[in-house]
Amino acid sequence: MEPVPPSPITWPDGGGLTNEWVHGLMSSFQWSSWNLPPSQLPSLLPVSVFDSLVLTASKILHKERNCVHIDGLDSESNVVVVGDIHGQLHDLLFLLKDTGFPCQNRFYVFNGDYVDRGAWGLETFLVLLSWKVLMPDRVYLLRGNHESKYCTSMYGFEKEVLTKYGDKGKHVYRKCLGCFEGLPLASIISGRVYTAHGGLFRSPVLPKRTTRGKKNRRVVLLEPEPSSLKLGTLDELMQARRSVLDPPWEGSNLIPGDVLWSDPSMTPGLSPNEQRGIGLLWGPDCTEDFLKKYELKLIIRSHEGPDAREKRTGLGGMDKGYTIDHNVESGKLITIFSAPDYPQFQVCIFTPSIIAFS
Repeated sequence: MEPVPPSPITWPDGGGLTNEWVHGLMSSFQWSSWNLPPSQLPSLLPVSVFDSLVLTASKILHKERNCVHIDGLDSESNVVVVGDIHGQLHDLLFLLKDTGFPCQNRFYVFNGDYVDRGAWGLETFLVLLSWKVLMPDRVYLLRGNHESKYCTSMYGFEKEVLTKYGDKGKHVYRKCLGCFEGLPLASIISGRVYTAHGGLFRSPVLPKRTTRGKKNRRVVLLEPEPSSLKLGTLDELMQARRSVLDPPWEGSNLIPGDVLWSDPSMTPGLSPNEQRGIGLLWGPDCTEDFLKKYELKLIIRSHEGPDAREKRTGLGGMDKGYTIDHNVESGKLITIFSAPDYPQFQVCIFTPSIIAFS
């Protein structure tokens, strides 16, 4: 016998979410994932409720700084950092139940890539938004490279939303894109741990200006040479313009793209990330410089699953869900990945990882 379907979700009077409401949302999404075709999701989550949740969460997210500082932890506090989830709703629900739901002494930092490549990206993102609204100073949602128009149009999220919401799908998709723009780029936990989806970033350098042509002279912007790349500062990160649908790969606003798309390397220095066409590669010397300058002990990033690491030499594989990529004098750089069935439904099961510390 099929379980009794839950009632359609309603937005609470006054707009204040409760623990009961958030748990009800998770239970409803779990039920619908097992019992409803995707196109029937609006019968459970009306567009009006979606709008209210995304609007409320967006107002909170847009007020946060590019790099959120998570302070005020005491001896009873613990912090859980979660890597890529990629629409794997059931694994997110298990993670929250198994590790412990957010509460007064349990902080969560989600390191981006909530959507694409999994069947339940929308539900996954909305569950996280509901926790953000309920506990805004205990749950932190950072942006990943897949929280962009380009990636979601290429890797499944746009199609997922249009399938689930039909003629209202474009509206739902646009609202999600607007919410993505408000997601912070990085976090610093207790002044000791830096987290970001991709990692480190360059100091912005304005392109050089020159002119071409004698009769019709026009200004041409020349991109800086790779040799001029310099590690960026936290002040520069704070000043970057993050509210863009797609982080640019050229121009003066390169920090968002670097933070979301960059990868570590065993080669010293900074260099363009030619394989991705955006972002940087940075070496152990850059990790050491960044840790030492800001008196940090650890950098946690995500962004690379087992498929990505198979193509890169000199760095550890992701079959255990994490790797220690740089082990330098001042601390470590760790990559974590939290989607165990990736790419989903291709029988590529591996051990997912999170990082929990007190």
